Amino acid sequence: MTAPLEFRGVSVAYEGSDRPALSQVDLLVDEGEFVLVAGETGSGKSTLLRAACGLVPHFTGGTLAGRVVVAGRDTATHRPRDLADAIGYVGQNPAATFVADIVEDELAYTMENLGIAPDVMRRRVEETLDLLGIAELRDRPLATLSGGQQQRVAIAAVLTAAPRLLVLDEPTSALDPVAAEDVLSSLARLVHDVAMTIVVAEHRLERIVHLVDRVVLLDRSGRIETGPPAEVFRTATIGPPVVRLGRALGWDPLPLSVRDARRSAADLRTRLATAGVPTHRAAGNAAASLRRVTFRYGGVTALDGVDLDIASGQIAAVMGRNGAGKSTLLHLLAGAIEARTGSVTVGGADPRRLSGRELIARVGLVPQDPGLLLYADRVDTECALADREGGLASGTTAEVLRELAPDLPADRHPRDLSEGQRLLLALAVVLAHRPPLVLLDEPTRGLDPHAKERLAAALGHLADDGAAVVLATHDVELAAALVDRVIVLADGDVITDGDARSVLCHSPTLAPQVARILAPLELLTVEDVAAALHEVG
Repeated sequence: MTAPLEFRGVSVAYEGSDRPALSQVDLLVDEGEFVLVAGETGSGKSTLLRAACGLVPHFTGGTLAGRVVVAGRDTATHRPRDLADAIGYVGQNPAATFVADIVEDELAYTMENLGIAPDVMRRRVEETLDLLGIAELRDRPLATLSGGQQQRVAIAAVLTAAPRLLVLDEPTSALDPVAAEDVLSSLARLVHDVAMTIVVAEHRLERIVHLVDRVVLLDRSGRIETGPPAEVFRTATIGPPVVRLGRALGWDPLPLSVRDARRSAADLRTRLATAGVPTHRAAGNAAASLRRVTFRYGGVTALDGVDLDIASGQIAAVMGRNGAGKSTLLHLLAGAIEARTGSVTVGGADPRRLSGRELIARVGLVPQDPGLLLYADRVDTECALADREGGLASGTTAEVLRELAPDLPADRHPRDLSEGQRLLLALAVVLAHRPPLVLLDEPTRGLDPHAKERLAAALGHLADDGAAVVLATHDVELAAALVDRVIVLADGDVITDGDARSVLCHSPTLAPQVARILAPLELLTVEDVAAALHEVG
């Protein structure tokens, strides 16, 4: 029986790049295998996945050497449409692939093109809606869904075609922790119950590393290292907090799950019981306020009578399940939409009444789709344009970009960047203006741990200088490492608003891995543990 996926000496190079995206990759993915593709931002993960389904080079361009074989079919002679029954692909921006207006129609589209019988189509739609927990969305217009809901629909639309091989690029990046766990558990069931082969690229390693059979780790030269997760991550420069904690403490075997780590941490919990905990930044004056704010999309209430003050000099995370109103809150503060009732003020003024230049001087928003902020055909041109429009000294935006992404090529077209690299470019465009209110919607999508550390450092400097920073995020590990305050939304209401440490440590869904391992101690990160160990001696 032919293997679901095989790379034979595959190299991929893009015009204008000084290094290959992939270099001499040999990879055989077996039937029923669950494979994680990991690596730094821009290391070639998306290129590998796109090559697997024939998008590289047929649609994305570039030069491909070697052979990619999917279920016995060479992608050089079979275009993506010829592989649709064998492989399903979900990219980082699922909304860009939608062809229908309604969720149920989107799920049926691929099956219609494959000529599947109507009774089979109906059964598969129902089964997939239940599998991914989105039955209540079946009649919803796709345009009204949150980013996370769109991501689950995109996965469902691929699954209805019953491919032998499923390839997903950052499938949980826009999902809340519970939804992400549900989706990954569903994928694991497909592997174990029906022997589907699944290849996933993911940066939020803590969500998936304990589920997979094998890791394919890419380096910056486009080469791969592959093996069992514990073997690969023992020496890798990246890894989830549970692995980094195990490496720091010399645990053997290296734990991959909170359960395994907690069993190894009994003596550590006792040793650290008397250690203190770090403090957060103190709140300054209110930089922005919402008073009795209500907002609706058609018949859907996104925010319902919300009262909230955003403090200067602090970093706040707005969290909650998909569709809770997080993005709506940020867009109201940015003046992009207008409240149905209530008032919004930024620096004492209604953002909807400010001129464009006045608004840019007071608030900066990076939306979930960073491409909305990018207009130029080169990275350096984009930076120069941001300097001119903001009245900044020449080179200001480029310098911020170098801090966030030191290796980003200046001559690349933004569309040729990875999703994470595009995000970093958009972040540089906004952060270079140093607005007193910074709003970031899912700012770690597509970012590796090192890129997240650089972003956290930049945001920390802004807050230390008095800016108010608000992140709408599902990334609990980022929140644990960075934020001072956590605001939790549910069904358009603020249900929790408090100190980040107390909120995260005592939440069964939002607690980071270290907090779960060391509970009831209020330690959030590996760095917290190191500081506590230093304190107790």
